[in-house]
Amino acid sequence: MNASIDFDRRLARFDVRGSQAHARMLGRIGVLSADEVTRIVEGLAAVLGELERGELQLEARLEDIHMNVEARLTQLIGEAGAKLHTARSRNDQVALDLRLYARDAAEVLMARIDALEAALVGQARRTVDVIAPGYTHLQRAQPVRLGHHLLAYFEMLERDRGRLGDAARRAGESPLGAGALAASSFALDRSGVAAELGFHGVTHNSLDAVGDRDFAIELTAACALTATHLSRLGEELVLWASQEFGFARLPEGYCSGSSLMPQKVNPDIPELVRAKVGRVVGDLVTLLMVVKGLPLAYNKDLQETQEPLYDAVETTAQVLGVMAGLVRGLEFDAARLARAVDGGHLTATELADHLVGRGVPFRRAHDQSGAAVRRAIELGVELRALPLDELRAVAPEVGPDVGEWLDPARAADRRDVVGGPARGRVMDEIARAEALLAARLEPSQ
Repeated sequence: MNASIDFDRRLARFDVRGSQAHARMLGRIGVLSADEVTRIVEGLAAVLGELERGELQLEARLEDIHMNVEARLTQLIGEAGAKLHTARSRNDQVALDLRLYARDAAEVLMARIDALEAALVGQARRTVDVIAPGYTHLQRAQPVRLGHHLLAYFEMLERDRGRLGDAARRAGESPLGAGALAASSFALDRSGVAAELGFHGVTHNSLDAVGDRDFAIELTAACALTATHLSRLGEELVLWASQEFGFARLPEGYCSGSSLMPQKVNPDIPELVRAKVGRVVGDLVTLLMVVKGLPLAYNKDLQETQEPLYDAVETTAQVLGVMAGLVRGLEFDAARLARAVDGGHLTATELADHLVGRGVPFRRAHDQSGAAVRRAIELGVELRALPLDELRAVAPEVGPDVGEWLDPARAADRRDVVGGPARGRVMDEIARAEALLAARLEPSQ
């Protein structure tokens, strides 16, 4: 029960990086000789190579990745390996490794968000001229451009990306040097180690440094909200792919057939995405419950924060990756969407706005528009097909150009405000999104 090697092996490369930086610092302050530093740094690289190639058998009796690495290092280079742990505790060591892991995980997740965003923006550009029904309460409400609908998920993911970046920044202080709880009697160069490892600074209280897992909770919270947004997208894809909606066809590789009914094509991947949020939210709750009752400083309970963190990160990364491929392969049925727009009197608000433009108070215009819808239902036609004399029977102020107001595409384009569904505004947002994504790729090109 005390051993964590089954899951903290994920920290191997971070443990080696941190230990190499620690060894170099011990050399700078005169605790290790230059030869010892070289042997330790090279020996740690050799241990990591063995781990990555699967050549090193990790032992549960050594409890964790830190002791397994140190034990193998000492086997390889002798007594110098036993000097590595000078001025360090496993408490500040694991805190360091976890922060390095969290920052790296945030970068991976943000890159996967970028890939999904690119898929959404690509689909938005391809479908900008497809008019779709916009919904409230899952009832057809007003016509919008399909690209506008898809870009709503881009906005959600941008906020998710920002939260991941925030969590990474707050993980950006090095705890190494905090010791078990009361720092070290050696004249450590904490700032030098922090800079070498890419941290922007060091922690300022040794008790807090070894007992803090806020960064893990924040990262997991960001994962939970990301998974929630992906679940919403998964739900819409399940609906859109159904025979009742018929708006979209999912790529074949993301579906499955029925074991009994030959005609069935089941949207398995969006359904699994919809379900995964439960485990990620569970990971967040677990982390909060582990930490909520702990006194300062380090307690063994904190070992239980690792598995939920890893699970949240790995689950969210998997779901982001699979959704990017799914979205890229989506095919939309523009004709089916058009028929949906033509059913449900979606331009009733346009009629009210038309009347307001002709001097009718909005509340009366709203009532008149509702009466026109009821009359259309009585006659078995859509509002836009209601004859002019019928419209004027309930709304005498209706103008001769009302037909233009009741056209779905023109209705969407009339909403020409920032953030609206007008074609020009949607194209502006697509261009803005493409510029953001391009700027993120530039440093790596």
